[in-house]
Amino acid sequence: MKSIIFFCFFCFSSLYSQSKVTVTGNIKSSENENVIGANVSFDVNNQHYYVITDSLGNFVQRISLGQVKIAVNHFEYIEKNVHFDCLKDTVISILLEKKASVLKEVVIANDKKVGITALSGGKLSFNLKELSAVPTILGTTDIIKILQLTPGVQNSGEANGYLYVRGGDPGHNAILYNGTPIYGMSHLLGIFPFYNTDHIKEFEFDKSSSNSKYGGRLSSTTLLMPDKKIPQKIAIQGNVGILASQLTVGVPVTEKTGFYISGRKTYIDEIIVPLMNVNSKNNDIQDTKYGFSDGNLTFLSQISKNNLLSVDAFVSADVFKIKDADFGLESSLKWNNFTVSPTLLTTFSDKSSMSNSVYFSQYSNDLNMVQAAIEFGVSSYVKDFGFNNSVVYSIKNIPTESGLQYVYHNLQPQKIDVENLSGANNTSQNSIINANEVAVFTTVRPKLTNHLNAELGLRVNYYISGSKADSYLHFQPRMVLNYSANDKYSFYATYNKQYQYLSLITTSSVGIPTDFWFASSNGIKPQSSNEFSIGSNQNFSKNIVSSFGGFYRWMKDLLEYPYSVTQFNETTTLTNDLLVGKGKAYGLEMMLRKNNGKFTGWISYTLSWSDRNFDELNNGNTYFAKYDRRHNLSLVGMYDLNQKWNFGVTQIFSSGNRYTLPTSWYFINNNPVKQYSEYNNATMSNYIRTDLSVNYFFFRTNKKESALNFSIYNTFNLKNPIYVVLDVDVKKDKNSIIVKPDEKFLYRILPSISWRFKF
Repeated sequence: MKSIIFFCFFCFSSLYSQSKVTVTGNIKSSENENVIGANVSFDVNNQHYYVITDSLGNFVQRISLGQVKIAVNHFEYIEKNVHFDCLKDTVISILLEKKASVLKEVVIANDKKVGITALSGGKLSFNLKELSAVPTILGTTDIIKILQLTPGVQNSGEANGYLYVRGGDPGHNAILYNGTPIYGMSHLLGIFPFYNTDHIKEFEFDKSSSNSKYGGRLSSTTLLMPDKKIPQKIAIQGNVGILASQLTVGVPVTEKTGFYISGRKTYIDEIIVPLMNVNSKNNDIQDTKYGFSDGNLTFLSQISKNNLLSVDAFVSADVFKIKDADFGLESSLKWNNFTVSPTLLTTFSDKSSMSNSVYFSQYSNDLNMVQAAIEFGVSSYVKDFGFNNSVVYSIKNIPTESGLQYVYHNLQPQKIDVENLSGANNTSQNSIINANEVAVFTTVRPKLTNHLNAELGLRVNYYISGSKADSYLHFQPRMVLNYSANDKYSFYATYNKQYQYLSLITTSSVGIPTDFWFASSNGIKPQSSNEFSIGSNQNFSKNIVSSFGGFYRWMKDLLEYPYSVTQFNETTTLTNDLLVGKGKAYGLEMMLRKNNGKFTGWISYTLSWSDRNFDELNNGNTYFAKYDRRHNLSLVGMYDLNQKWNFGVTQIFSSGNRYTLPTSWYFINNNPVKQYSEYNNATMSNYIRTDLSVNYFFFRTNKKESALNFSIYNTFNLKNPIYVVLDVDVKKDKNSIIVKPDEKFLYRILPSISWRFKF
């Protein structure tokens, strides 16, 4: 009997094993990227099986023999169905197409991925590869310059690499490198791109910081996202130019582990002098040196089926030195960034995942000057040790994201040392600020009706620096409503409440990084803002998309530092020197884009007002902010002539920066004295610039490329001032004065050539 039972069991088990097969597959997007967390379902003779793709886009499932129907679902892609008769173990590859609408906005689906995509609430997503024809100095895409060509972002002018968004100050904008804050924002004078776009795949820009996941700034949030696809083979790309070169290498270590490493270096010590002294009558500076270098690292490892470990690092270092023997002056300015952030992404299903990361971010600058017998030094730094947690899940099919964040701030706003080299009267000032910040956030994205969608968020922050008197608990609601009337028209409305605990104190009107960060403490309250915005998106045709909107923002507890970096006062402190005030900004924004065809590009226009009110300035009366530029107009065009040639052009017009001009002069003891009426009562000349670029491709495929780039910055050699000096001419009788504003320029036309390669 035992033999008979064993024989029957063996027969049935063999039959059962032969009725099962293994289906192994990979899911990729139309951009040839692995699709993570896709839901793959199998229907075989009314038997159902389910599996989720891992971080490599792979899946494995045992199913029964027979006619099989495979359905692949992912919230960012169009559902794909595959039918076939499965009689043996099978390997399959499935390609998914992006959905036509992104977050219920009106976006036309295209065969070619567009350079700019409109997201909900006026947010923008940028594909850097499709923007390579936009003219830049080094022949590589400049993220900051791209943003300055979009509505709501003001052109900062020459010699300035900061962002000015919707009437805010430069320190009101957060730039996050894979979720880690970057505090240093530019290389010298804003001439050179600060971020290596060969290492960054794409980025998103939110003018209002409407996502409750992000906080700590009053204006915008820019998310820089490195490539998270594990390299399958060695890939090299780079750029060689007359001012700087860069190189990016992707290296697979194993099938599930790899890394990307990038580096960039200048060799311009002999070139920077004519750039800075092109308009100088006398070459007073005998020795000027400048150089920068930066690097990026992204390490990726698929440590298990549902867990992806990534480590991202960014480092930059700048050195600027001037030596002038005529004045006995030697000065050195150094500034650098360093960030590192390990992140573990765990995928539970196509609708749920969790991300945990820790990070360290540091920015510092150090200015040292020696003249005659006096040595002056001022330095500052900011350090962050942080933790970010985020969980994406669904409640009754409502997408939800919640998380916890913690950061420890360690700042030295200003360390000032004045030393008499003869050994007498040496003085110094130094202050250290430590602060802790905890935040919890939740965002839900319900579908209220067939046409109305919402993004509702709440961020709760607790901040403390030292004593209880400097502790704050703040509730920050965020709301985005999107109404899609039909396939051609959609409308949105947003409201955001923001608090900012770390503030950037600016000490220079040009892009010399002597600015420093200050944390709310010693009675200095956090800055705050409320913002409303409304807008609409329209599709006029398959290729023409437009947007129109308006905003109103009011701000409290803004900070102003009315002194220069070299001002030193032994009788006061930095806290006492800071001025506290308020401000508001409002305006209209529009953008018209052409996404497809040989000719693509956009037109952007912003009409805006921004004012400030400080009791100690302008007799307590409201005045226009320095970067209150009434009009900002940008035109961008890119034309693909053929496989060998493409062309790019940008045309920029904006109102000039504001400055304070004396309204009258009089004599006291035969000395001329100026009298002022209003703060920032005058404007510089309008800013006008035309840039051109030409790319010649020796060959161009998806994986290989070799091209020469020719670019001209400020093609028509127009004068765009960076500041104004008053030339005072006192007549011989000393009874009259002739005052002429003299606008100073740094550089004008800048041609460049570079070779771009990828293989």
